[in-house]
Amino acid sequence: MKYNHIAFNKTGYFSSLICDYLDEKPQLNPFYNRFPKLENFKAQIKQKGASFSLENRNTLVSVLKKQYQNVECSQLTKQHIESLKSEHTFTITTGHQLNLFTGPLYFLYKIVSTINLSKELKAEYPENNFVPIYWMATEDHDFDEINYFSFKGKKFQWSKDEGGAVGELSNEGLDAILEMFSQDLGYTTNAENLKALFKKAYLDHDNLSDATRFLANELFKDYGLVIIDANERPLKRLFISHVETELLNQTAFNAVSEMNVKLSSISEDYKIQVNPREINLFYLAKNLRERIVFEDDVYKVLNTDIIFSKSEIQKELLEHPERFSPNVIMRPLYQEVILPNLCYIGGGGELAYWMQLKDYFDKVEVTFPILLLRNSVLIQTEKQAKKLKKLDVSIEDIFLKRDALINKKVREISNIDIDFSIQKNQLKQQFENLFNLAKKTDKSFLGAIKAQEIKQLKGLENLEKRLLKAQKRKLSDEVGRMTDIQNKLFPNGNLQERNTNFSEFYLEYGEQLIPNLIENLKPLKNEFTILTV
Repeated sequence: MKYNHIAFNKTGYFSSLICDYLDEKPQLNPFYNRFPKLENFKAQIKQKGASFSLENRNTLVSVLKKQYQNVECSQLTKQHIESLKSEHTFTITTGHQLNLFTGPLYFLYKIVSTINLSKELKAEYPENNFVPIYWMATEDHDFDEINYFSFKGKKFQWSKDEGGAVGELSNEGLDAILEMFSQDLGYTTNAENLKALFKKAYLDHDNLSDATRFLANELFKDYGLVIIDANERPLKRLFISHVETELLNQTAFNAVSEMNVKLSSISEDYKIQVNPREINLFYLAKNLRERIVFEDDVYKVLNTDIIFSKSEIQKELLEHPERFSPNVIMRPLYQEVILPNLCYIGGGGELAYWMQLKDYFDKVEVTFPILLLRNSVLIQTEKQAKKLKKLDVSIEDIFLKRDALINKKVREISNIDIDFSIQKNQLKQQFENLFNLAKKTDKSFLGAIKAQEIKQLKGLENLEKRLLKAQKRKLSDEVGRMTDIQNKLFPNGNLQERNTNFSEFYLEYGEQLIPNLIENLKPLKNEFTILTV
């Protein structure tokens, strides 16, 4: 297996906010705590260690042991769970939705990044322990975002009509998905392993939460991954004070709104990922997850008849904290309250909305974690790599959008120069001379000269496009071979990791897929990895 790298800002697939963050632009300093460098974890360990209580550690370990009662995990995972009782143990966390059969490839890359950073930190700070955590988003209710996966361009979708938290959804109906998926997998050893994995995960477990825990454990148990479902009453009890503050004071709304204004004022290219609500909580019950709002001096649960007075909702919170579910704004805070966490690893969109939360964390006096962009990977075969080399397509070229790639390569391989930049500049200079002449003689001609300049420049541009189009036809075979490979590496014109399911590569490489990723991905390198297998 060979690997190459390309800077994130050269791929064209990452926002200016994330690229500026990776470049450590000083204007973004107020939006994070510490940059993800090995030496910066020393201060993060000290800060988090001083603020995380023994009570929270014991509660966390108790819940994890309960959740792992019926899970065949590795000895390393058991050791990691037990070690969380110690004040010298910290977590490195990534989170993800309960996508069917893991969803897109980047699910793997998130967890690999988490495992590998934990290893690097243990080597650098051997007196401490570092536990890789996968936070299952069991309380999400957007089923349409997680009910499918893509395999060789085909979408396998699970249809179901249920509400509430997705972690509690019954796995009923997934036998039909397995039957269809099996037909496309074939009958190789790796295919049979994938069928068995899907069956054991979804048909041998009752709900989506248990199925996803089994699946992630099967894939990563050898590396000591600890999987948490935070939708638990004992953990929610640790969060009561923050929920009460949110209900009474709208702390998140005020802090995040101010931060959004600050972020937008730096650059119009910095897009706001999430906007806070006045109350950033849902009310959770069986088949129900609806927003809590404050209207007419009472608390209401939208789309229901549930209403609370101030004293009643405080009583409900104390007696049933498990019924209060944080939204996208408060979930990160919940995570950092119940975990001795040092670093959150996520995609570009996730890190962008975490940056909006820095002031909120400061106001509620919870340590803000280090934010690390997860590893990103493009997997290509040796055959594809050789073809691209023969076609003289570089790593930077293959990341170009389709039309940009075609235009660039046609110009490079054409035996005529289809770049009219020189002619355009000469034409502009000629018209500049005409403008100067008109200013000295009759200024009423300026408008006519400008119109003629626009017309002639447009004519040159149209001629350039027509010649380029003619060359594309002439070189169609070579262009076709390039775009055929690009289409396979970038399904639907998007990054492979955001589309393709891991099963497509497991089918080819089997049990060596994840060890190869573990071996080759470096979480602190801050570069996009191209793996040739």
